[in-house]
Amino acid sequence: MTNLQRYLNHSKIDVVFKQSKEDFVVTEIPLYDFSNDGEHLIIKFRKKDLTTWDALSIFANHFGCKSRDIGYAGLKDKNAMTVQHISVHRKFEEKLATFSHDQIKILDTTYHNNKIKIGHLKGNKFFIRLKRVNLVDAKKIEQVLGQIATLGMPNYFGFQRFGIEQNNYEKGEAIINGTLKEKDRKLKQMYINAYQSYLFNNWLSKRIEISKLIDAFEPKEIYEKISLPLDLVKSMKKQAHPFKILTGDLMSHYPYGKIFHAQELEAEAEKFYNRDRVPTGLLCGKRVKKSIDEALTFEEEFTKNIPEDGARRFAWIFPEEVESNYKEDKNWMELQFYLPKGSYATELISELIH
Repeated sequence: MTNLQRYLNHSKIDVVFKQSKEDFVVTEIPLYDFSNDGEHLIIKFRKKDLTTWDALSIFANHFGCKSRDIGYAGLKDKNAMTVQHISVHRKFEEKLATFSHDQIKILDTTYHNNKIKIGHLKGNKFFIRLKRVNLVDAKKIEQVLGQIATLGMPNYFGFQRFGIEQNNYEKGEAIINGTLKEKDRKLKQMYINAYQSYLFNNWLSKRIEISKLIDAFEPKEIYEKISLPLDLVKSMKKQAHPFKILTGDLMSHYPYGKIFHAQELEAEAEKFYNRDRVPTGLLCGKRVKKSIDEALTFEEEFTKNIPEDGARRFAWIFPEEVESNYKEDKNWMELQFYLPKGSYATELISELIH
């Protein structure tokens, strides 16, 4: 059972979700509108059963350039139908006219003055089909989906972050500890990033556990157990949102904006409940701002000296444009929703069905 379902008292729902081009469609939403002018050709395309790296290689071979000459905003799943944008120099436009590939379809082209870079992405829209959904489970899914649409969901890193064997973070930890050497720069970065993600996920689980205890018990029963002052626990108990904010949490305006330390918990908690801001968690590393006060106590438990740049990540997100459509004749539940960049649709599905 996942954390949000524990809040909502739902048991596991036995349905089938398979990542495939028929049942999993991802559409990239660019960070900005393209200017329709400039030296870069913007190509909107749809791919199936290919990684983004595969698609870049196919385009590069056709254009006669290197993959690194092609700009892209983010990586998309292989086991899905995905729509995204790339940029190449306008001089390749003529060659694009002869492009043909069974797994790639060109949807549109325009121009822009800048090359698309990693992170030039607002978010992604998803279409997901769940199968073998009976009527009772369909109602449960709609109920949980409604709660997610209202309260949001934990922003865990998905299983994709940790590799096929789910052990990339162990390699990252070994590299940090000096017990493993990795000469390939990209692999080394991937392993270290997986370790940062692993620490973040564990911190988030810890904070959700504390939040659940505060919801479930009276402050006098638990304040010593969770090592927080009684007055603070009483204040957190009053927070309407299931994820409780601590003094010193680093908050961020949502869906983007500056980060700042939480001091007035009642006011910050109300604004969090109203989606104006969210708490953030630490991706350990250099040059990153840390929480203070009580929030730092729990953050330090999951902080390691990592010789890479760190960052802050939303602890919680609010899916938008959430829709569901139950097809009783086929026992299908079709879902559509939007997530900000860096968030995982598979985590939303996990919240629904596990």
